[in-house]
Amino acid sequence: MTLRRGYVDTSWGQAHYLEHGEGPVCAFFHESPQSVQAFEQTLPHMTGIRAIAFDTPGYGNSDPPPEDGFEIPDYSARLLEAIDGLGIDRFAVSGVHTGASIALEVAIQAGMDRVTHAILTGVPLFSEEERADFLANWAPKMSPAADGSHLDWAWERYQRVWGEESPPEMLHLAVVHILAGLHNYDWAYNAAFRYDPAPHLPKLTCRTLLLDAEHDMLAKFDEPSAALLPDARIEHLWGLRGQLPLRVPELYARHVVDFVTS
Repeated sequence: MTLRRGYVDTSWGQAHYLEHGEGPVCAFFHESPQSVQAFEQTLPHMTGIRAIAFDTPGYGNSDPPPEDGFEIPDYSARLLEAIDGLGIDRFAVSGVHTGASIALEVAIQAGMDRVTHAILTGVPLFSEEERADFLANWAPKMSPAADGSHLDWAWERYQRVWGEESPPEMLHLAVVHILAGLHNYDWAYNAAFRYDPAPHLPKLTCRTLLLDAEHDMLAKFDEPSAALLPDARIEHLWGLRGQLPLRVPELYARHVVDFVTS
């Protein structure tokens, strides 16, 4: 079955989505500053569910917020509008890094009578010191440089963050996305750094899977996150660095589908 692409209206404009399959719905939210292309290889393996990946407002092909400074609850409210606009009642959520915060907040806003399962990859349960450091240093303002040095910056960034051993096609995809939205790539990043999931995790009473790569930079937060969640278990995929939907699309899909349909 081929992937289906569409747009749905929200109060910030249109949200772009990619979907595949039929059955119980699972909504997917990507890490910053990527797009639904992070899930494009894994969606065809989501047999037995209706998998819908959304572009975060301002990324991929979704319309942006009207200005900088909006918070994760604002992004999540717009994405919940998109889910509602598709006529979806009950659904699971799955998110990676920024997408994990969005998935958590979408679930809380929708209510536990609607959300069946949550799959969170890289919950950013930062200390206040870590939060301040990320806000100050992780996503500096960038603009095109006459000498093209912003291109070198983007490639070096993803070699460092995703690993030099990453397939060049993966690095290319990451670099294309950050350059495409260079003027506002930091907006959702910084919203995620300002968002503290700790007070909200205990409200997530649905069954929750903390699914992570062994060497994901946020995997260290899975144990403390599980301690705050009412019904959670942890699964680590050993030997991997992160970006599970891109690195191991079939394996990631199998874990998600098994959890959502169990």
